[in-house]
Amino acid sequence: MFVRNARRVRRNILLGKDIDRSDNKKERWKIMTLVALGQKKMFSRPFPALMHLFVYVGFVLINIEVLEMIIDGAFGTHRFFSFLNFFEGFPLYNIMIGGFEILAFLVTFGCLIFLIRRNIVNVKRLVMKELNGWPKTDANIILISEILIMGSLFLMNAAEHAKYFTEMPSGLSLPFAGLQGAFPVSQYLVSFLTHFNPQTIEIIEHFCWWFHIVGVIGFLNYLIISKHFHIVLAFPNVFYSNLNPKGKFTNLDSVTTEVKAMLDPSFVPPPANPNVPMRFGAKDVFDLSWKQLLDSYTCTECGRCTSTCPANQTGKLLSPRKIMMDTRDRLEEVGKNIDKNGKFVDDGKALFGNYILAEELWACTSCNACVQECPINIDPLSIIVDIRRFLVMEQSAAPSGLNLMFTNVENNGAPWQFSPADRLNWANEN
Repeated sequence: MFVRNARRVRRNILLGKDIDRSDNKKERWKIMTLVALGQKKMFSRPFPALMHLFVYVGFVLINIEVLEMIIDGAFGTHRFFSFLNFFEGFPLYNIMIGGFEILAFLVTFGCLIFLIRRNIVNVKRLVMKELNGWPKTDANIILISEILIMGSLFLMNAAEHAKYFTEMPSGLSLPFAGLQGAFPVSQYLVSFLTHFNPQTIEIIEHFCWWFHIVGVIGFLNYLIISKHFHIVLAFPNVFYSNLNPKGKFTNLDSVTTEVKAMLDPSFVPPPANPNVPMRFGAKDVFDLSWKQLLDSYTCTECGRCTSTCPANQTGKLLSPRKIMMDTRDRLEEVGKNIDKNGKFVDDGKALFGNYILAEELWACTSCNACVQECPINIDPLSIIVDIRRFLVMEQSAAPSGLNLMFTNVENNGAPWQFSPADRLNWANEN
């Protein structure tokens, strides 16, 4: 299911226009290591970064124990990796299991803190209107699920530990007998479980085993429809980051071709694809690049971009986070259209107009604060600029102040309403 849904997402992303991000691989690997793996940009806000680190590291390493549980279930073994305790004088397996329990506790603690920040403390960037409805529910579902999955791990270990004290008739395997002291967290649940009879304890253990396995597999498949898909996509998204200096704008190939054709009569324009209409800027998701569409699927909805946006802080409609969420929502709508019809059938909708409004776009100051702040190098500004290009170059729908500037540049060679002949008059003043 995960592979099938991942292929659907990949198809949606590749609906975007091609863009070359294969240059400077050494630098790209370095950035991915620091930003995606090392969480470098997260630590501009230390407290949530530390909580996120607990959850991130815990989930990565605890998967080793999940692997052991799957092996035990498939082959009928009992704590398959416990052979690591056979190294004399160094109980490696005990240390590993104890470390996993501590990490699971930190994951649980981090998730509880995030739930409190979202639902009780109401951190401003986590309760904005674009998060109403499903986005807020999605965040809470994933946090509660993580807590329950970690809780099942503790209860499973505690039930297995309790079986040792209740001396079940079937007895215990020797490897487990050497695990005393390897459960620094779940050992505190043992005294509670020893009030049950051995058969009940074994039922609890087996239930928790299944709950944890099914929970992890369910979590994997839930990611694909959740903002938490960034767990998978953050790494390629950061790898394909824009390496140009912030503030450097790209030229539209369509405009460059027209200018070259006007200035050079011998210029031969590249052959146009008759199936793809020429467009200046972007009106819908088809006009964006695959990297911009990858950005939209990778967005964590953390709101750091919006919380640092000067336009948003002054009460304007723009929210860079909403730009990314709207792009993803429109792309999902297009993907469902393709799934239903075999190809995209015009639905009379577009990213601009039905999802993103002109008022949002023109509120942007192009300051790049959102790009700088994003912990996984998402670029909302590029989408804003591309849609504004469409408004200006295809619909002539720029604000009046900008239209006046465009006219002055065309007629006077400068943004001001002065004749070029009068440009140096200021020097004649006393």
